Amino acid sequence: MKAALIVIDMQQAIRDPRWLAAGPRNNPDAEANVARLQAAWRDAGALVVSVRHEGTDPDSTYLPNGPGAPFLPETAPRADEAVVTKRAHSAFVATDLDAMLKAAGVEAIVVCGVITNNSVEATVRHAHDLGWRVLLAEDACFTFAKRDRQGRAWAAEEVHALSLANLDGEYCDVVSASGAIALLGEISLPASPVSTTASPSAADG
Repeated sequence: MKAALIVIDMQQAIRDPRWLAAGPRNNPDAEANVARLQAAWRDAGALVVSVRHEGTDPDSTYLPNGPGAPFLPETAPRADEAVVTKRAHSAFVATDLDAMLKAAGVEAIVVCGVITNNSVEATVRHAHDLGWRVLLAEDACFTFAKRDRQGRAWAAEEVHALSLANLDGEYCDVVSASGAIALLGEISLPASPVSTTASPSAADG
């Protein structure tokens, strides 16, 4: 089985303190686990795609020329790796990601990054509906505390867990980063050229 690693929105924007308004994030090891996945895929000569978000709302932490635009240094793509730029929640909306994966002969994708219940979840759902087999690395994602419509604050761990529960078994198979890496014996393909396609709609994270 040929699989690609899709790294979602790992940019400086995610460290803006505004994300902490309802409480702290979960999974402080997420960045290290994303980096482990990238290293394993690179060592295997497999396809790594980094997704960059560009916000259009003036208050977005992901404004393309703002301080949140650059990739986090610990999980940044290499110069020869594919980069897909999006402006919607799903990395498949008005980008060439689907075509890129098909052209590379990909049969499955492993998704990681941020935010679990936002762009990660949207991308996983969209990928499934496009017919992709999807694995989601639960410990290579994270999210933030969130208030519901009644004003109750839900801890990031709860938000993360519920998002994974919504996806697992229906839209994807939830695995650990180590579990995804263990599959590398059966997933290998060459790297893809860099892409910079963007979508027209606005969303963050």
